[in-house]
Amino acid sequence: MKNGIQLITYPDSLGSNLKDLKKVLDGPLSGCQTGVHILPFFPSSGDRGFSPTGYRDIDPAFGSWEDLRAISGSYDLVVDFMINHLSRQSAEFRDFAENGDKSPWAELFLPVDRVKADGDFTKEELAKIYTRKPRAPWIEVTHKDGTLRKVWCTFSEEQIDLDVNSPVGRKYIRESLNFLADQGAAMIRLDAFAYVTKKAGTSCFFLEPEIWEILGELRDELGERGVELLPEIHEHYSIPLKLAEKEYGVYDFALPMLLLHGLYTGRADRLGEWFDICPRHQFTTLDTHDGIGVVDVADLLTPEEVDETCNALYEKGSNVNRRYSSEEYNNLDIYQINCTYYSALGEDDAAYLLARAIQFFAPGIPQVYYVGMLAGANDIDLVEKTKNGRDINRHGYTLEEIGSETGRPVVAALSRLMKLRNSHPAFAGEFTLEKSTAEGELEIVRTLEGVSIRLQADMKAKSFTISENSGSGWSEVNW
Repeated sequence: MKNGIQLITYPDSLGSNLKDLKKVLDGPLSGCQTGVHILPFFPSSGDRGFSPTGYRDIDPAFGSWEDLRAISGSYDLVVDFMINHLSRQSAEFRDFAENGDKSPWAELFLPVDRVKADGDFTKEELAKIYTRKPRAPWIEVTHKDGTLRKVWCTFSEEQIDLDVNSPVGRKYIRESLNFLADQGAAMIRLDAFAYVTKKAGTSCFFLEPEIWEILGELRDELGERGVELLPEIHEHYSIPLKLAEKEYGVYDFALPMLLLHGLYTGRADRLGEWFDICPRHQFTTLDTHDGIGVVDVADLLTPEEVDETCNALYEKGSNVNRRYSSEEYNNLDIYQINCTYYSALGEDDAAYLLARAIQFFAPGIPQVYYVGMLAGANDIDLVEKTKNGRDINRHGYTLEEIGSETGRPVVAALSRLMKLRNSHPAFAGEFTLEKSTAEGELEIVRTLEGVSIRLQADMKAKSFTISENSGSGWSEVNW
């Protein structure tokens, strides 16, 4: 994959469909990205595509495989595979729900009695299970013969968990991944990967060594085709460090909160401490289709600093309300805050451009969410209409809006910054943290074969300069 910026977008958020998306990538956003992560475009029964009914089709509202391959022919294509679950409305689950163990798909899903023989979990065992929903992680299904069965269901009741250890489950996963590779995927994101391991009496989350066996098997198969796998895990930073030790690419989900802390307080020391130890083969984000992660910075910030940062986000952020991350707005995930990154910084252009500059100089490949690419503010009208807190950061842009938004000074400046990140050779080289102080001084240098590019930032003043050196001294870059 190219060492350039990847844009994250839904198939219908920049225009109406994949054809429109290609026009935008080639037109107003030309040069801003070398890759594109298109969020789920499969037929789905919910969760904005994350409850897929299968992987062999594209939702006709978005276009066709031909449209997708037209994008993958010009950009590194990243697609999602929901390795933990399949839609309750899928043909496979409907057959299992009706016919039980007589269904050819019986082993694709995970009845609770396959995890614990009697299917009866004690309160203590339930308390250990890692879940972000205030309910037991299963639903009850009645087969046509009258048999009542509890079936594992970690997330919403539309998302039925797969048995990744059964022969049927392994075959379904392998065949689906290979099919996506056939369509031109350069990288496949394994959504909710850490939840696939289930064992009674445990957290049922990232269980070792089982998790490594599953991931290793898939990496071996897809690696032969030159396709990278990206496990998606929101948790303590020690988990991505473990993945990195085994040479897997990981997400840097700690960066968004660390940057907010630095920009709110005018300090750069916490950020620097993370840069000293963070994985080098990682994918950085500031914003995604979900919220701004909080759990990911545990022990990188103190509990008091986490609370202070969250409180400051609500106080300094534009038009963001605690209710949007609550049950009232259909969001019970207490580990994320719903807000666009631009609004989280009070829609301050200088602070926002500094945040992006730091992301682009950080170790790894940057990913920029489409709302962030357009410096989008919180969409209060949409969230009040849908009562879905996460929609605050899911505004759909028409082609006309995109033409208007790209003319804003902050978006034009961000575009130039992205093009610099994609074109300067030094970003493919070594990362060196020269300075990160509690007084807000931050200095980062990237170097490759005697060519260097440097970021010097002042977190208090929300200002920065970029300079380069090809061996004859530093000179400021006019970006």
